[in-house]
Amino acid sequence: MKLLVTGYTGQLGHDVVHEGLKCGLDMHGVGQDELDITDKNAVHDYVAQLKPDAIIHCAAYTAVDNAEDNQDVCWDVNVNGTKYMINAAKEINAKFMYISTDYVFEGTGEEPFTETDPTNPVGYYGLSKHEGEKVVQDVLNDWFIVRISWVFGINGNNFIKTMLKLAETRDELKVVADQVGSPTYTFDLAKLLITMIQTEKYGIYNATNEGYCSWADFAKEIFKQSNKQVEVHAIPTEEYPTRAVRPKNSRMSKDKLEQNGFNRLPSWQDALTHYLKQLNEEVK
Repeated sequence: MKLLVTGYTGQLGHDVVHEGLKCGLDMHGVGQDELDITDKNAVHDYVAQLKPDAIIHCAAYTAVDNAEDNQDVCWDVNVNGTKYMINAAKEINAKFMYISTDYVFEGTGEEPFTETDPTNPVGYYGLSKHEGEKVVQDVLNDWFIVRISWVFGINGNNFIKTMLKLAETRDELKVVADQVGSPTYTFDLAKLLITMIQTEKYGIYNATNEGYCSWADFAKEIFKQSNKQVEVHAIPTEEYPTRAVRPKNSRMSKDKLEQNGFNRLPSWQDALTHYLKQLNEEVK
């Protein structure tokens, strides 16, 4: 199976390509320096020449705060770029998987969102990803949409790396405690995506590591597992204002994965353990 993965220079795209290679698939990862997905003709020509059997579309504009001030750029990447990629996939009858986000939900309440719950994004990033979902469903008959949250991987920046960096100079930190969700380790997620794309079990899926935590809980576990003596002070969202509104409830149900024969991802604590070990090996 020949697979094209966009966003190869990002956290998820990097791990998806490497997981596919381990599984013996013909993997082709492409980053923004090689392919501008907002260039309709470039996308068409690239896909038509490569002729992949499937496309996993990880590329996205993910700067949540900047999206509020750079709406045209965000829309061009997340909506137009997705549209061009979908149309190119349709022309060669390739399977298509779109990586989406918990930000398509309004983020209220405390119950986990299911794949069939109404979507109502509150920020521009979420709106653009939601529109991307709609394009996928409007253009293609069969598709995969996978919603993820709180991503961390070896290739790129993330919350864990930020906390570890701050721990070098700080012995106490204020971290938001009323935003609750699930971290997603790209190493674990990549295995699921590679398995899923080789099936015909199409539809929308929520896919994150198991269990829920707040950002403050996450930070405490990071310092605990990495033996850092940092005191975490839990604060409300209102004490840490950001340009874009963050969902307070990012919980998502993963029951559908199991119902369709896919393995749930390990707990977020186990994922963190694995990731910290991976980080240490990178340093050596």
